[in-house]
Amino acid sequence: METSETTRLQATLARVPQLRTFRPEEIQILKVGGLTNRNYKVTAGGNAYVLRVPGEGTEQYVDRRADEQAGRLTSELGVNAELVFYEAGTGVQLTRYIEGATMMTPALFKDLTICARAGAVFGTLHRSGATFHQEFNDVEKAKEYLDVLKQMGGRFPDGYDVMQKEALVVRDALKKGALPLVPSHNDPVPENFINTPSKLYLLDWEFAGSNDPMWDLGDLSVEAYFDEAQDRAMLTAYNKGEFSDKLYSRMILQKAMVFLLWTLWGALQVANKNPLKPSDIHYPFDDFWQYTMDRFNRCKEIMESPDFGKHIDRVRG
Repeated sequence: METSETTRLQATLARVPQLRTFRPEEIQILKVGGLTNRNYKVTAGGNAYVLRVPGEGTEQYVDRRADEQAGRLTSELGVNAELVFYEAGTGVQLTRYIEGATMMTPALFKDLTICARAGAVFGTLHRSGATFHQEFNDVEKAKEYLDVLKQMGGRFPDGYDVMQKEALVVRDALKKGALPLVPSHNDPVPENFINTPSKLYLLDWEFAGSNDPMWDLGDLSVEAYFDEAQDRAMLTAYNKGEFSDKLYSRMILQKAMVFLLWTLWGALQVANKNPLKPSDIHYPFDDFWQYTMDRFNRCKEIMESPDFGKHIDRVRG
């Protein structure tokens, strides 16, 4: 780690009750990745934890009160790692390290049994009856990102405004066939899943809020580059062993909306000058602008596909 990062990390450790009584030489620290946040495995006094230190600029779009509440609720549900400490306001959090766990990647999700596990995790969460502090509305979230980007003089992909207008048809269909909102993760990238021989866990609840149930499934499909077989395995497990054409079409529409929102999120990382380090994550990009353009181009691809109109009609009807 760089000297400046080490200094900031030591200052953070000094604020964590479970760690501040230990001398620096008594603490073992291993960096374990992160996209915008920085995560570290911290071992002290025979206990192992994961310390999350939020990245620069995340306070512009993350509600820390909602993040803490969702982290505690999902920890109690058992779909999240055990939350040990949360620093109100900053988002610094300490969770119990899960031994024998493997951080998921798109390649590991090629195993259809793990896709099914993910579907079951979403099902447990969505049917839990938990009430999150906030609603996750991608339209409102996109407006927040747009406002911040415009204030910062941020860069947009060419044609973004056109794609936003075309998305109005999709959102109209989703609204007409609306499902009850459910407690949702809303950012289930592969790196937020860890797998053990007996269980799959979903971590990092910064974007948690009530949402359309198919957003979570569509989001994981997008981020892990699922093919149709993977989508079907996940959705079937989610739906208690039965595949649903209507839910599948809804998931396809939400995939397009996921692409569109994360295009703006990527542009915001560019504006904040957040680095994307390929050594820390499993995306095939050198920087966040490449990430932004990938999301934008894949949004166009799915919305221009021959079957997209069929999915709109099925959801609307």
